[in-house]
Amino acid sequence: MPFRAQAVALFMESDVDKPARSVDNPENPMEGRDVQDKTQSNQWPLWIGVMALCLMASGCKPDDSPFKAENESLRKQLAKEESVVTSLQDGNKVMQQQIDLLNQELRDAKKSAETARADAKAAVENLAIQAAQAKKLSAEVQKTAAAQAAQYIHVEEKGAQTDDLPRPLSSVAKIAEDALSRHGYHIKVSIKTDQKAVYVTERKVSPPTSLEVAGSRNQYVLSLHALPSNVTRLSVKADFEKLAQGGRVLSVSAEEVAEIERSLIREINKALVSPNKT
Repeated sequence: MPFRAQAVALFMESDVDKPARSVDNPENPMEGRDVQDKTQSNQWPLWIGVMALCLMASGCKPDDSPFKAENESLRKQLAKEESVVTSLQDGNKVMQQQIDLLNQELRDAKKSAETARADAKAAVENLAIQAAQAKKLSAEVQKTAAAQAAQYIHVEEKGAQTDDLPRPLSSVAKIAEDALSRHGYHIKVSIKTDQKAVYVTERKVSPPTSLEVAGSRNQYVLSLHALPSNVTRLSVKADFEKLAQGGRVLSVSAEEVAEIERSLIREINKALVSPNKT
């Protein structure tokens, strides 16, 4: 039984049983009234004590269970929210580290790309310089080789037909190349310098009738020399043969060979004086 109930019960027991008997059974009426008044006077301190005990009991042991549960719920919710905030802060920290790492990698990649671009540009420029130098060197080598070859190549002019043409060497060389090609001769060897040019054609069978007769075989060797006043000396030597039936080679006279050589010189002269060829 709670303390407050015990105090009330004790007070009721002492107030009802003992004084009630003294009042209900007095020896005389006046004595009973005095006893009743005296009893009621003695009950006030008891009431005051009981009330004080009740107040003390109420103040000492408050019923705080609802507040305690609510506080506990709030404390758990606060701890949960603090955990979430901590997790978010840790996540933000990791994310910031990743962002910093990516930014650093991006800066490194950009720097590497710029370096590679600069290296590539330098390599291209260096390659262009080397190509220009190689081209120049190749031209010089070819020129030197051609000059050396021209010195060693000697066309036997004895028996060859020769003519001095009033044109520079470059013009006569171009016309000679066109004339050979037009009549079906392919150039096998070609050596050209500023002062000399030599052409050797492949041997051709069944040439056009404009230069040779049908059923013949021929090969040309042309030599061009630059002379003063833009004059070019042209020498033509033919290795002309007649073919009989069955591929047998027939002998030809020197006059016939000379005529073949003069025929080519006439073709070249004709092209030089033609308005379309000058």
